[in-house]
Amino acid sequence: MTANETQIPLLSIRDLKVAFRGQGGVREVLHGVSFDIFPGETVAIVGESGSGKSTTAAAIVDLLPGTGSVTGGSILLEGRELTTLSRREMEGLRGREIGFVPQDPMSNLNPVWSVGFQVKEAIRANGLSQTRAQAKERTITVLKQAGLADAERRLHQFPHQFSGGMRQRALIGIGLAADPKLLIADEPTSALDVTVQRVILDHMASLTRERGTSVLLITHDLGLAAERASKIIVMSQGEIVEAGPSREILEDPRHPYTQRLVAAAPSVASQRIQAVVEDRGIETVEELTGSAMVRVAGLTKDFKIRQGNFRSELFRAVDDVSFEIPRGKTLAVVGESGSGKTTVARMVLKLEQPTAGLIEVGGEDVSDLSAAQTFRLRRRMQPVFQDPYGSMDPLRNIGNTIAEPLNVHGVGDQASRRDRVLELLDQVALPAEVASRYPNELSGGQRQRVAIARALALKPEVVVLDEAVSALDVLVQAQILRLLAELQSELGLTYLFITHDLAVVRVSSDLVCVMEKGKVVEQGSVDEIFANPQQEYTERLLQAIPGASIPLGGNGA
Repeated sequence: MTANETQIPLLSIRDLKVAFRGQGGVREVLHGVSFDIFPGETVAIVGESGSGKSTTAAAIVDLLPGTGSVTGGSILLEGRELTTLSRREMEGLRGREIGFVPQDPMSNLNPVWSVGFQVKEAIRANGLSQTRAQAKERTITVLKQAGLADAERRLHQFPHQFSGGMRQRALIGIGLAADPKLLIADEPTSALDVTVQRVILDHMASLTRERGTSVLLITHDLGLAAERASKIIVMSQGEIVEAGPSREILEDPRHPYTQRLVAAAPSVASQRIQAVVEDRGIETVEELTGSAMVRVAGLTKDFKIRQGNFRSELFRAVDDVSFEIPRGKTLAVVGESGSGKTTVARMVLKLEQPTAGLIEVGGEDVSDLSAAQTFRLRRRMQPVFQDPYGSMDPLRNIGNTIAEPLNVHGVGDQASRRDRVLELLDQVALPAEVASRYPNELSGGQRQRVAIARALALKPEVVVLDEAVSALDVLVQAQILRLLAELQSELGLTYLFITHDLAVVRVSSDLVCVMEKGKVVEQGSVDEIFANPQQEYTERLLQAIPGASIPLGGNGA
């Protein structure tokens, strides 16, 4: 008999059903979900967007959006039925009994209130202080426990003055402020780079371990789930399709959907590729032959930072960066937030003017072009950004969105542009009827395909992808990476790939350039960098890949 079998579950969910009411009637989105979480246990729910994992979390704390409601089943916390509690009773339970850490810290912290004030409000709401002095003291303690060493100085700062990692620490502090028995963490680090992600998750694990807190971790990253949780629950289309010990799920997935998730997880795929590389020998830079399609030499960018009313100083964001991308190959520029990688991409795209250095595209120096010359360069080089929805006009249909570069550059007539749009939709595996739809009618993966189609409209030679798959769940991410590889092979495209995710680099790139604090600290073929990193910083990035430390055995996927 196991320890769990002798314990009473802290949280017990049985046959949970959730539905949303709309113009088309009632639509059920959870179909009889059942699982247990025991005291001190960490359980992860994994699945793609729309699988029902976040809806399950929201149902537990009665925070279902809009017209959503629990229509059946039971949610027991230490034997107490939560589905029948009044609104007031539920408000008394949130924070004290169940803590919650949401996904996006910027949208979940009020931008007009200081961070200290928001933590203080949570402390007061949970009855953890009697006086203002006690509330302030408790707020400083909470922020220090969340990992903010200079908490007293940070009290009066606003969310925009915190980095992404600091904002997430503040939310973890709020979630654990009342020492809840259960902490629900909904994609708590999906917006953070891998090294910050590891620091945040390590800190959250130490805090919950010290307090004996149970954790329900919601994530789309199977590698992260296997590394952080003792048990994994796999959800698809509102149902649990598989559940079991993390190692067992990762090594021997039984359900076809779980097998697809394992196969698509970049950290898992990275390990499999590593084994193949070791068998066939490491590919070196010299073996990646071809003339340089893009060459950057001594690239430097200084920004003026205002200090007070009359004084400013220079901040060097990019410092003497050099690299080459052979025609038809992919170079990944990787590094933590603030490393300068996006600034490099913006200079290559001519969206930022370099302070110094050389940029060549196809052997032509494009460092100092006139406006007319830059306009012509756009036909040879196009971007794909991280947030496709933010880069599209919500009032313009998809056909017009894809045709926009053709209109701007005066390519063809209306009929030929319409034909080109249909051709591009076919190239990115979208049906022709998508042309008449609008951005809000598409999924994240479909919108990213549209962004790629728009980038290809002018038949460019170079595509710059800035965190183009980081916001996607693993199955969609795998589809987009496969699409990019097929298009590169078919069209001979050269990619500059900006990312913080080395697991994605392993499965998508030929060359890698590692940046830290504006400088290139290491570069080479992907095989060379992964097999034999020369710099401690690169080793830290590699070690921070979620799930990479878990040795694979069994038949995998």
